[in-house]
Parts: sequence; C-alpha cells; structure tokens
Amino acid sequence: MGKSPKTVLIVLAFFSIYVIWGSTYLLNKIAVTELPPFMLAAIRFITAGILIFLLCKALGIKISINKKQFKNTVIAGFLFLTLGNGMVVWALRYVDSGFAALEISAQPLIVLILLRVLDGKKIKTMSLIGVGLGIIGMYLLVSQKQIISDDDSLIGMGMILICLFSWAYGSLFVAKADLPSNYFVNTGYQMITGGILLMLTSFALGETWTAPTTWSGEVQISMILLILLGSIVAFTAFNYLLKVVSPEKVATSTYVNPIIAMTLGWYFLNEQITMQSSIAAIVLLTGVYFINTKKKLILLSRFKGRLRPKQSF
Repeated sequence: MGKSPKTVLIVLAFFSIYVIWGSTYLLNKIAVTELPPFMLAAIRFITAGILIFLLCKALGIKISINKKQFKNTVIAGFLFLTLGNGMVVWALRYVDSGFAALEISAQPLIVLILLRVLDGKKIKTMSLIGVGLGIIGMYLLVSQKQIISDDDSLIGMGMILICLFSWAYGSLFVAKADLPSNYFVNTGYQMITGGILLMLTSFALGETWTAPTTWSGEVQISMILLILLGSIVAFTAFNYLLKVVSPEKVATSTYVNPIIAMTLGWYFLNEQITMQSSIAAIVLLTGVYFINTKKKLILLSRFKGRLRPKQSF
C-alpha cells in the first residue's frame, strides 16, 4: 500500500524544516561574501513578504489588520528579522556557517533563562540538566583556540549572541502579543516591516546597493532559494506541522539544522569541523533535548507520584 497524501505531505514538510532551514546558513554565507549583509536580508524579506501577500490575494485571504496588530508585527519583525536575522547574516562574514548554526541552536537555553528572569517561571529538573549541558557545550564551542585568538571570530560570536537574545525575547513577545490570526498575513507583515527596517539600517550604515543583474550566478541562485524556499516554503511547512504533529516532533529541527549546516559548510565551503566542535555539538544538542523534552526523570516520578504533565521548557 502506498503512503497517504497526508503522510507524504508531512514527510515533505519535515524535509523542509530540516534541510531547507539547515541550508540557509550556507546560502547566506555564499551571498554575504559578495553582498552587504543588511541589503541582502532586506531584499530577501521584502521580496518574500510581497510574494506572501500576492499569495494571500490569490487565495482570497484578507490582509487588513488593526493598528495594534500592525504595531506588534513591526516589533516582532524587528526582533526576529532586523536585529535577529540581520545580525546573523553580518556575523557570517566573520564565522563559519556551521559554527553559527551550532551557536544558534542554544536558543531554547536563552528562552528558558529569560522566562526565569522576566516571568519568574520555575525551571524543572530536566530543564536544569539541559541548562547545565548547554552551558558546558557553549563553553566548549567558543573556547577553541582558533576562535579566541581571532578577533573577527570573537566579533561574529558576539553578534550571534545578540541575535539569540533578540530571538528569545521575540518568542516571549509574540506568545502574548495581539497579532494577525492568519499566519500568512502575520508573516507577510513581519517580513515587509522587518525588511524595511533592514533597508533603513543598510542606508544608515552606508551600504552600497547593487542590482541583481550585477551579482554572480552563485549569489543569484542563493537569493532565489533564500526567498522562495527559506522564507516561504519552510515557514509554511513549519506552521503546517504545528497543526498536524506534536510540538516536540517539530522541535527536532533544533537538533537537525546545525548538523545539516555543518555538513553543507564542510562539503561546499571546506569549513573545518574540529574534534572540539563535534564534542560541543553533542553536549549542546543533548542539553537542548533535555530542555525541550516533557519526559520526567524516573527517580523523580517515583517520589512525586502520578502528576498531570504540564507544558514547560
């Protein structure tokens, strides 16, 4: 018996959030070697936002929102795209794409810390273990001699750290904010407003804008893939999976993306994967697993008895 259409769609969606999102580090790395970082990101997100709105029109989806929702999409667009993605693209001028992806995989750790600091949310035992492993993994990653002895690498590492806090705070913000209920409309506004802010940042920094016809073939292809696959297809797949499978399964992209990014960076760009980076990846991603998992420690459950599971980080 063949697979049902829904099963095939789920498999394709997981492929999107695993491989496509994992490959965006490579694509951004290729593009940023030739293009200014904020110009690159601005073109990517403004174009993707316009295409999403055109898709909404074709599907008969209304894109009108109220003032409060518009304000919140601007804030979310700034946190996720202008400060978040824009700084990552900039950082890729200084660090390898695989390193960037691995450092970014620590985002659940930062979210957990912010929840504790800002909301006073209690950190459960499994998450505490994850935090400990995450800190060890991050230390192993950033303490490598070739990084601490290279000023450029330190700059890139610092930029990504800023991005982590921006994305983490953005995640907490959108969880409570009044945003458009339709995720296509929500994303379209975030991409266009975030892209416009990136464009203004680019102008303020004096970046030189060039026409796509002047870009190399590799950069043109990378930008097309970033817009169509990275910004539209993968995001749509992500939202689809959130509706049809458990959040824990969707969260597995956190573990797969860095591996995909490191492998592609090694294969296409000859980026070095050191033994210490490999160990750091194992420790850090194990920590992220403990943070994301809802399973309880067996010994702990014996003392606490049967408890109804609650969603936590």
